[in-house]
Amino acid sequence: MRKKKSIQDFYMMKEKGEPITFITSYDYPTATFAEKAGMDMILVGDSLGMCVYGYEGTMPVTMDQMIVHSDAVRRGAPNTYVIGDMPFLSYQTTDEAAVENAGRFFKEARVDAVKLEGGVRVASRIKAIVDAGMLVMGHIGLTPQSSSQLGGFKAQGRTLDSAQAQVDDALAVQEAGAAMILLEAIPPEVAGYIRDTLTIPVLSIGAGPYCDGQLLIVSDMLGIFEAFTPKFVKRYAEVAKVCTEALTAYVQDVRNRAFPEPKHIYPMIPEELIKFKEWVAAGKGKIPPHGVS
Repeated sequence: MRKKKSIQDFYMMKEKGEPITFITSYDYPTATFAEKAGMDMILVGDSLGMCVYGYEGTMPVTMDQMIVHSDAVRRGAPNTYVIGDMPFLSYQTTDEAAVENAGRFFKEARVDAVKLEGGVRVASRIKAIVDAGMLVMGHIGLTPQSSSQLGGFKAQGRTLDSAQAQVDDALAVQEAGAAMILLEAIPPEVAGYIRDTLTIPVLSIGAGPYCDGQLLIVSDMLGIFEAFTPKFVKRYAEVAKVCTEALTAYVQDVRNRAFPEPKHIYPMIPEELIKFKEWVAAGKGKIPPHGVS
């Protein structure tokens, strides 16, 4: 059994320049796969709204859904660092609500940290959660929960003003007490500057190679989610294609009576089969009309 990494391990990895491996997972099976692969961290992302539930975005995702999926991931990866993603309106309203909902992740799903989106504007939320004794990962750049304010799902930090805003947000997240930060869809030069400026581990999802580690969404990198593929995704498999081909073959086998085969059935004990046939032949096995006892 491998030893689960701690936040101190991730700080040491940053110091040594050793990349942190990070993936999303939404269920028990993929969590077990990630742990077997030696993944350092798993994020139970609110992207499950699209990848699991088929929503148009992350907004409809509830705390209860996040807790259920986080708990499943924890059971599948007991020796991997698991982070729960706080869904829309679970922390935006008040510091108290943020602490209460973060606490649910720790108590009900046994996560190691929670993640929330935003920089300067959520600094008090981060501080409140940290002051309550919980670890927080920040998330800046393209923040899906506020994508409408950003003009859609667009990369951030591509102009000087926007780059400076990302740096300000990153510093605010660190100063508020976050243990780590995720940068999404910002230029590698900006991400590299943030990585060199901050003392906390800086993770990238579409923010280039100069961060302390990389995150991909499991449904994207395995080729499960087909609605769209972000530019920063590298496909490592085509699971949707394989699954569709397998299901098509199953449909054809059933319709052609090629399944089940003899090897797929549970035959009666030979002598008991003789008794059964005698019982049927004697008329004792007749089923009465529906509703008649």
